[in-house]
Amino acid sequence: MHRRFARELHQWLASQHVDDDDVDEACRAWVSRLGEGGWLKAAVASPLEVRKLCLARETLAYHDGLADFAFAMQGLGSAPIMLFGSSQLRESYLPQVAAGRAIAAFAISEKDAGSDVAALTTAARRSDDGYTIDGEKTWISNGGIADFYTVFARTAEDGTRGVSAFIVDADAPGLDITERIEVLSPHPLATLRFRDCLVKPEQRIGAEGDGFKIAMATLDVFRPTVAAAAAGFARRAFEETIAHVQTRRLFRGTLGDLQMTQARIAAMATDIDASELLVYRAAYEKDRGKLRVTSESAMAKWFATEAAQRVIDSAVQLFGGRGVTRGEIVERLYRQIRALRIYEGASEIQQLIIARQILKQSD
Repeated sequence: MHRRFARELHQWLASQHVDDDDVDEACRAWVSRLGEGGWLKAAVASPLEVRKLCLARETLAYHDGLADFAFAMQGLGSAPIMLFGSSQLRESYLPQVAAGRAIAAFAISEKDAGSDVAALTTAARRSDDGYTIDGEKTWISNGGIADFYTVFARTAEDGTRGVSAFIVDADAPGLDITERIEVLSPHPLATLRFRDCLVKPEQRIGAEGDGFKIAMATLDVFRPTVAAAAAGFARRAFEETIAHVQTRRLFRGTLGDLQMTQARIAAMATDIDASELLVYRAAYEKDRGKLRVTSESAMAKWFATEAAQRVIDSAVQLFGGRGVTRGEIVERLYRQIRALRIYEGASEIQQLIIARQILKQSD
């Protein structure tokens, strides 16, 4: 079943082309097409099937980084609703996300708070009509084009236990896009400002104070999919490299005949296989019912993103001058892979998570 899903998605992607001159429009187009094609159903399924999510992201990233981004954000932005939302929230938002008619976003990061959720300062204060949100979120993917945001805000001064989650529609009074952020590999990214932004009580996800639990449960599911996307980038770079070294002539032979090239090829292949083993172990453990796969997800995310950086760097090196030429596939991949080592928890954060889990288990 999973192999058929990946094969059919691969075939569908081969027939698709989206002009990415305008990044916002390209993302909107991918969301729409993925919805029309039925592929976004996997991103909002109940229960979420992590192996299918990983296969989707690996396949999408192999073909087009923006297609992967569009799929991933539909899942990340709506997963809190699927996992913890009321039936009313599920019915209001998830069918629109699955159909590609509503674009989702996940808004947790702040200027001085990202991986350290306890440092969040955006506040949601109770009012007669619900909650009033004040504060700022930044580095928000799909910022500026999303139809709704899953927003994490402080409802009490109690560390991680004082954080709650809300759905805020993009047209809510008091919500403004104050800055669009340009990055190495362009995708919609923005800073959001909340000023007396009123949300109704029924727009809260889960119970008050459940925000940290909701965020961690969501990231537990989606961190392996980041690793899967990295593996997709790496495999595309690897296949482009194999084709190149077998045809690039030099020294009365091919680039692939050189032992130094063969050593790089061996390292690239091993990195990719090791990444996929970690990715699909985490996904399998989650799908078989393990409540938390925190350590497995962190290992997959850390290793696969760092490994993909090594693989793609080797690809660029073996392509020589072509490797740094704008328009070449490996040059595009070199720009696209870098952010994956940072978002949804930088590599250093993943190492801390792994070590703490090990030490906790040995107490």
